[in-house]
Amino acid sequence: MRAPIGHFDHATPAPDCLDELTRPVADAVRAWRGGVPAEQFVYVDTDPEWADTATFVEHYGRELLERSANCVVVAGKRGGETMLAACVVLSTTRVDVNGVVRRQLGARKASFASMDTATGESGMEYGGITPVGLPADWPVLVDSAVVDLPYVLVGSGRRRGKLLVPGKAFAELPGAVVLEGLGVA
Repeated sequence: MRAPIGHFDHATPAPDCLDELTRPVADAVRAWRGGVPAEQFVYVDTDPEWADTATFVEHYGRELLERSANCVVVAGKRGGETMLAACVVLSTTRVDVNGVVRRQLGARKASFASMDTATGESGMEYGGITPVGLPADWPVLVDSAVVDLPYVLVGSGRRRGKLLVPGKAFAELPGAVVLEGLGVA
């Protein structure tokens, strides 16, 4: 199959290559019941050596820079309690942690979660965290610009490989909240 965006040697519908995904991502793809069929989630094999954004887009297609999203894990704190959430923004922006995220979580303080917390709680590799397959009790905050794209490149749960996901599917993820201005220039 040909990938809907980018120039990849191998592209496969995610349900047909569950062994390439981490367990939480594979389980989420297997159980997917959204309006976008799971077969439209495409796994592309990528070399982790080219994971750096500049190198990645040079190798797999410059148009991917405008069609890629980052998924970062944040920790909101209030009254001694910590709540983890994921934020999905275009890779050309940064997450408004101290504004939009803090207010949405009702937190007194919000910050990026430590690498150990992000990987340990998500079951995914650092640098490959994806919103597909995160714990069901996590809010998944999605910038509206991500939802507006036909396809978006995101992590696959591992550093090797990526997922190409229709933008509107991000609004259907468990715990998804679509927000204006989550990603800022």
